[in-house]
Amino acid sequence: MADEGDVLTNLDLDNTAAGNGADNQPVAGIINQYVKDLSVENPNAPACFQWQSQPNIDLQFNIGSQRVNEELHEVELKVKVTATSTEGELYLVELAYCGLIGMRNIPEEQGHAFLFAEAPRILFPFARRVISDATRDLGFQPLMIDPIDFNGLYLQQMQRRADEEAAAAANGVPPPAGQA
Repeated sequence: MADEGDVLTNLDLDNTAAGNGADNQPVAGIINQYVKDLSVENPNAPACFQWQSQPNIDLQFNIGSQRVNEELHEVELKVKVTATSTEGELYLVELAYCGLIGMRNIPEEQGHAFLFAEAPRILFPFARRVISDATRDLGFQPLMIDPIDFNGLYLQQMQRRADEEAAAAANGVPPPAGQA
């Protein structure tokens, strides 16, 4: 029986390069994923377990990307969850869940969309599990965050930027630095 290393090494997928010997096929994928930072607080325990009012959940997301080298980016999905009730704060969970994204031969606009829409979509279920486990470990019901349409959010953000740039151009205002 072959071990996993042999199976992966001997797949013998069509690795042939282009006719000129160059590797010019577009490739993108997750190389690794990890928890970069996790903060979990239950500031009013054990008193909060006696509180009867329904919790109010505030959920915030932020997506960032940083170039590691020419073919590697770190995509960071930040999630902040605050649960409060009329009696006080129940818990606070802050998570920075990251993925190392490899990209080669991808046009810049498609690479940007992959980093800010597709990569977060792939990372989200894993970040969701970390949040669920953290809230359960705090002594509360696991928080199951609803799925998020990262592609739709990305398209909305790009449209908003385009509208802002068009409005600024119509008013004779130059675009912000770095967006020219």
